[in-house]
Amino acid sequence: MKILLTGATGYIAQRLLPVLLEKKHQVVCCVRDQNRFDKSKYEGFDFEVIEVDFLKKDFLNHIPQDIDVAYYLMHSMSSSENDFTETELLVADHFKACMEQTSVKQVIFLSGIVNSKQLSKHLQSRLNVEERLHSNHYAVTTLRAGIIVGSGSASFEIIRDLVEKLPIMIAPKWLMTKCQPIGIRDVLSFLDGVMMQEYTFNKAYDIGGPEVLSYKDMLLRFAHARALKRWIFTVPVMTPKLSSYWLYFVTSTSYPLASSLVESMRVDVIAQPNDLQEKINIQPMSYEVAIQLAFGKIEQNQVISSWREAMNIERYPDQFVKLIEVPQDGCFKDIRSMEVADPDIVLKHIWSIGGKTGWYYADWLWGIRGFLDKLVGGVGLQRGRTNSETLSTGSVIDFWRVILADKKDRRLLLYAEMKLPGEAWLEFKIDKNNVFIQTATFRPLGISGRLYWYAVLPFHSFIFKGMMKNIVKGTHKNKS
Repeated sequence: MKILLTGATGYIAQRLLPVLLEKKHQVVCCVRDQNRFDKSKYEGFDFEVIEVDFLKKDFLNHIPQDIDVAYYLMHSMSSSENDFTETELLVADHFKACMEQTSVKQVIFLSGIVNSKQLSKHLQSRLNVEERLHSNHYAVTTLRAGIIVGSGSASFEIIRDLVEKLPIMIAPKWLMTKCQPIGIRDVLSFLDGVMMQEYTFNKAYDIGGPEVLSYKDMLLRFAHARALKRWIFTVPVMTPKLSSYWLYFVTSTSYPLASSLVESMRVDVIAQPNDLQEKINIQPMSYEVAIQLAFGKIEQNQVISSWREAMNIERYPDQFVKLIEVPQDGCFKDIRSMEVADPDIVLKHIWSIGGKTGWYYADWLWGIRGFLDKLVGGVGLQRGRTNSETLSTGSVIDFWRVILADKKDRRLLLYAEMKLPGEAWLEFKIDKNNVFIQTATFRPLGISGRLYWYAVLPFHSFIFKGMMKNIVKGTHKNKS
């Protein structure tokens, strides 16, 4: 069967793709930038990757006509825009118009549970998209899920941050809101199970785990599963804005996503009963089992995808691979080099940078920089990295984005996503003479950018020097 998979670099699609490929389906993956898709992970399977931007009609002619099933897995929740509803409807309109020109028989849409009379902006947008997707040309099957529990999911990582960082929580009253969490493996089973099942055509199903819990219950049971003792006290005076800042500063989430989540968390998301799981023979796992499976993947360093990898459309309106061409004119640079005896070991150290490994020198200063970034609305240093050993184009390393990760060329190029009065690149390369070259490039924006560079210049003189030496040695001096 030929399947169109949209949002192929997203959290859900990256988990669904291996499921479809293992079943010998021919999959067409839609991405905004092919350079962000790591084809090497799926060698030997029948699939292709095409560049499609559903915000632009010009790209739609890239989609094959002989499609049987299409998965609609796109959303704009992590966008920095205050109102993403128009963007989501525009994408839905373009997708629908495109599908009506193909032979597709079924569109499968993963949405959110929308049973409350008062929906959040995010859930209302999901409902609007669902209604907009309906067509006389094809059937739509909608699966509506609430909190998805899995390694790398936004909900899981936020809960993990809160539980592991805060022994005592003074939390907003929406922590008593009810929800019905579902494990990511069960979501994938539902997405696969409804494919070409005619009894699901033009129907919507709520999917959830076996238990209805409050968010407070979820935090406490998460703590219990991790053998942690936690105390949570709810207060009625915390406004949605304060709640958003609370999530933003304590967890690794962005402020726009925190704001959207807080608004959604004020609404009960409980699945309405249906017979879908009996028909496709799925018995959803408990919340505790979903947590255990998630940590199993984390401990084995096998996290396939993470919400952190989602990219801000406004920051990268065009192909961000263009950033590989690091500018030379009008830039400040810090260039250091060192001959190395064992380039393979040094390359391994480079590929491990950030996250739990740290930055090899004065990590406490990097931590302060991350905290300051949070204060001005940046991403901060808490995002870490999805995999501690592998990197690919588009991966996140703390407040950097990987622009190029080429082990054969022995080059790693990072682009700063922190708040800056300009743009910054950090490059690590080992040349053909086994000389390790480390280059920090800053392109200032106006006078404020130049003042910023000179203000941090004294720190660069020992941070970058120490980092280079310790990358070569594979050691840390975090207290230096």
